[in-house]
Amino acid sequence: MDAFGALIPIGVLIIVAVWLLTSAVRIVNEYDRLVIFRFGRTGPDLMKGPGIVLLIPWVDRPQRVDLREKFIEVPSQTTITKDNAPINIDFLIYWRIAEPLKSVVNVVDFAGALQGIATTTLRAVIGDILLDDVLSKRDEINQVLRVKLDEQTERWGGKVTTVEIREIIPPRDVQEAMNRMLSAERNRRAVITESEGTRQSTINVAEGDKQSQILRAEGERQAAILRAEGFALALGTVFNVAQTVDSKTMTLQYLDALRALGSSPATKFVLPMEFTNLLRPLVELTTPATPAARSTNSS
Repeated sequence: MDAFGALIPIGVLIIVAVWLLTSAVRIVNEYDRLVIFRFGRTGPDLMKGPGIVLLIPWVDRPQRVDLREKFIEVPSQTTITKDNAPINIDFLIYWRIAEPLKSVVNVVDFAGALQGIATTTLRAVIGDILLDDVLSKRDEINQVLRVKLDEQTERWGGKVTTVEIREIIPPRDVQEAMNRMLSAERNRRAVITESEGTRQSTINVAEGDKQSQILRAEGERQAAILRAEGFALALGTVFNVAQTVDSKTMTLQYLDALRALGSSPATKFVLPMEFTNLLRPLVELTTPATPAARSTNSS
């Protein structure tokens, strides 16, 4: 019994030692920082991490701060543009803690405070822009919102990295007008595309006809040249052959021509003088000689 009673204080001491060890040692991740309040006070020298951090039990009260980038969704907000058009806008804000000490000391809920100030900043920014510019200059509005929110949250130790507008819903009458404009624009593009295609098709057809006519004319010219050259060669050949033909051969040819003429139904014929000259010897052979001619021949 005495031995068991002696072990109790030792067990209590071990438990207290373990508790003190776990209370005094903290392991801080790379993306975390510990802001330590010592007797309720803190400062830049009491911001610890990453790695192993030793605390004074019952004296130090640590508060962990996450340095990773986060985002919040700002729900759809109804704002009024410069030309008094109501529109609904919702957007995302990406942010991170740049100064852990300020984020703990200067603000209770950084994300909630950022969302609240984002809605008022959005109304102020959109109130200075016309509706057409709101619909067409989304990137510029994102940049203006980011700069203004970053200026407002600097005192809380935060950094606004990106603002992205997700959806802009204009009034119903504006949507209907935009739909009509889009329909008219599509019709205009369709008419322009069709007319451009017709024009190009007409140009292609005309160009094809032109090339066809050029090729046809070139072919006819080449054919005429070839016919003329062939006719010239034929005439030259006929002339050369005619130079070697004697009068008797020509007479026989004319006789064949007379026979062809005699077989035709025509009653009148036109004969060249050369034909009569060629027939004279034949006529003299077939015609009987007169007495005067015989006396002349005998003498």
